[in-house]
Amino acid sequence: MPSVQRDDTGDFWRDVIEPHGAQVAAIIARARKAIDKATETLPDSEAAVDQRMRSLGEAYGMLRYARKLSPDNTEVLGLFGSAADELGKTRQAIDALEACVQIQGPERAGVEVTGRLGMIYLRLGKLDDAVRWLRYAQGPIAVAGNAIPIVQLATALAARGNMSGAIDVLGNALPAQTSYFTDPVTLVSFALAIHYDRDDQPGAAFQVLDRMQATLQQELGPFTQRALAAMRFAPPEDQYYYQAMLYEALGDYIEARAEWAMYASVTDAPWRRRALDHITAIDAQRGAGPGGHPTPSSSQSSAASIHHRRPVP
Repeated sequence: MPSVQRDDTGDFWRDVIEPHGAQVAAIIARARKAIDKATETLPDSEAAVDQRMRSLGEAYGMLRYARKLSPDNTEVLGLFGSAADELGKTRQAIDALEACVQIQGPERAGVEVTGRLGMIYLRLGKLDDAVRWLRYAQGPIAVAGNAIPIVQLATALAARGNMSGAIDVLGNALPAQTSYFTDPVTLVSFALAIHYDRDDQPGAAFQVLDRMQATLQQELGPFTQRALAAMRFAPPEDQYYYQAMLYEALGDYIEARAEWAMYASVTDAPWRRRALDHITAIDAQRGAGPGGHPTPSSSQSSAASIHHRRPVP
């Protein structure tokens, strides 16, 4: 019986090209598991925060070693950049993510790479760079991970003075007909209401919120809170603005006023005047007494359009 010779040519060249391939693949699997564990950990206590940071630190250490073994491995670079960013190692994150893009090209790098780069630059206040990278990250919001870069792109455009562009980005991302709300649709819809409000279009803002409430009804608050929980706000005071708008939409005006005041306490907040307008309108309505519906001035924000909702306590 003739002997069967095994062709190891494929294995030979794979070992030449990627001599540590099996080891790197094992590291990637362990690091990804650690990052997923960190992502799933809600930072609702000091112990949870510590556990999250430990998991990210483990992933970072593993991926740093994997990068030495395989410096041009784009999966390693992308994961390393993500772990570095989550740990606050901004310089290392940019270095790894931009190296990943240089190897693959921005069109092939993926949302996790280009979107994260854009969001890092947005946090740094480098708006032109933020817009450039976030545009590469644009995609249908039915795909997981696309909604947050779209919201951040709108934020960057608005910060550059292009509010109409920001509103178009958000509006065009939404489906023409929405019979139900997923987390991405909820996030983009709510961000659209935020940007209408900032653009002195309170009527348009509350049309969006009314459509959301008509579909979600009692789930408007939980759905929106869950969608916002995935956001890493840039600038960070934006979280106060979003929370205030949600409380206002739910008719919780005392809580809304507190959030508006927190936003307005940031002296260089870009939409500080809008927050003060909301506070003025809420105070005027509360001052009118139970059931009172004062007529606001045209300068007041969407808080002035809430009379058809629950009366202010």
